[in-house]
Amino acid sequence: MPSCGSSFGLPYLNIYHYLVCHQLFVLYLPDILAPPQYHAGMTPPESPAHPRSLVPDLLGDLDRSGIGEIRLKHLVTLGEELGIPGPTMRVTLARLREREWFDVRREGRESVYIFTETCLTRLREGARWFHREPRPWGGEWAMVIYTVPESDRHTRDTLRKQLVWLGFGALAPATWLRPDPSLDDVNALAAGLPGARITPLTTRTEGLSADRALVEQCWDLAPLAADYERFVRGLRLRAAELERAAGDPLRAATARIRLVNAYRNFAKRDPRLPAELQPAGWRGDEARRLFVRFHTTLGEHAAERYHELLSQ
Repeated sequence: MPSCGSSFGLPYLNIYHYLVCHQLFVLYLPDILAPPQYHAGMTPPESPAHPRSLVPDLLGDLDRSGIGEIRLKHLVTLGEELGIPGPTMRVTLARLREREWFDVRREGRESVYIFTETCLTRLREGARWFHREPRPWGGEWAMVIYTVPESDRHTRDTLRKQLVWLGFGALAPATWLRPDPSLDDVNALAAGLPGARITPLTTRTEGLSADRALVEQCWDLAPLAADYERFVRGLRLRAAELERAAGDPLRAATARIRLVNAYRNFAKRDPRLPAELQPAGWRGDEARRLFVRFHTTLGEHAAERYHELLSQ
């Protein structure tokens, strides 16, 4: 029986009631005509890391080690230790500077790169995802329905990428769900995208079997499950190697950054489902525990490498 109520000060709908009503006007939403480009379940398996992709992970590790500014020559040295050629590192840093990740001051003939608030916000968002603990689930979903003018492709693509990052999956091109009823981050997203009309709702289904059916509609988890299996197996095989690396500052720093880079690929694909909705044999939680274990083990001596270099 459809039910309506109130949750978090916003409409609370029975999801099937919504879907029936939605079909009456869905064809009139111009955005429906465009296929989703950032559907979490459609993300292809990640390709091997390009050296440039290690740069944000290096910057994040510097931030976690308490370093908020660093000479360009030292960034180039750290990049070379990761296999990033000096010219590639300089070009990548220049592009990040254009995106306002750095302020730069001159000290004689040298440039000092200072992490901006924009940079720190992006780096710390990722760090929170890495270490976020699973939370109990009460059976409620957050739903986002949006419309964007057909001509505003940039806003539409940005919105979809951000929804994936926030753990949403596409039930329909302009209707997204996640099994977490909190809406503060959705409201913040809406405030930053005035070109989109975003309606956030909270909802629940008639029971767990319907919830699991929604998961199958919103996400294709089989490729992700296979990648988690490989990640877990690889870390277990390399456990002794990583423990040894933890004793050497240079090896600890490079191993930790590569570990973050490998695990970061899951952040764009994993909706962080509660245990009740995870497929049988799901290894995502085990992968997170192993990541945290080795990330912590490598951390102390990695920071030693950075501070040793900065003292030169």
